[in-house]
Amino acid sequence: MGRCGRRRRLRLYGLVAEEGPGFALDQRLGRYPLSRLLAGKVSERDMCGEMVQIYAGLRDEELRAAAARYVNKYVQPRVFAEMAALVGALIHAGVEIWAVSSTNKWVVAEGVRDLGIPEERILAAEVRVVAGLITTEILDVPPTKARPRPSRVWSHLPRCGVRNSVHDLAMLQIARNAFPVNPSPALLEAAAKNGWGYFQPEAAEDGEAAVGGESPTSGS
Repeated sequence: MGRCGRRRRLRLYGLVAEEGPGFALDQRLGRYPLSRLLAGKVSERDMCGEMVQIYAGLRDEELRAAAARYVNKYVQPRVFAEMAALVGALIHAGVEIWAVSSTNKWVVAEGVRDLGIPEERILAAEVRVVAGLITTEILDVPPTKARPRPSRVWSHLPRCGVRNSVHDLAMLQIARNAFPVNPSPALLEAAAKNGWGYFQPEAAEDGEAAVGGESPTSGS
């Protein structure tokens, strides 16, 4: 990671050992039917938007509180110690780090808060909040396979990209340096084809990264 210079943008992925039972904040959402995406019935961009629009009418503070409970229960215990230490060292060195996720911004913000990443450096699915109430107006959706580069924020491509899933292969490929962490079988295969190394945290050495909708050849 020594090539990541000061004030460079780093996509921060692959921080947790597993995501638990989805990133749902309540029973209204549950698991989004991934089969719709895989069958081509909905675009990845639309799917990410729908996953936040479903909360329209609820109060923003309710979602923030629910996100905090979820992160404390399912995410914090699974954060890789090596990655948390690395993020802290990079921030201390002046590196500009961004968190990019297809999850809603409420959960992402809570998940990276203790790592020192502010909300203004998060790219995630987000809708407008008016007078404390959540609306259906989409403000942002994360990069997708069809549009790997964000439409806003970055004036240049990221110096480093870190991820564990082949679903984000296109985004890893636009980074100057790609670093798979706890890679799924499909991403491991893609990493070999691209000549990338990878890192397997100690907490993940006894198992594989479980990524929905992935097959060993889906990254080819």
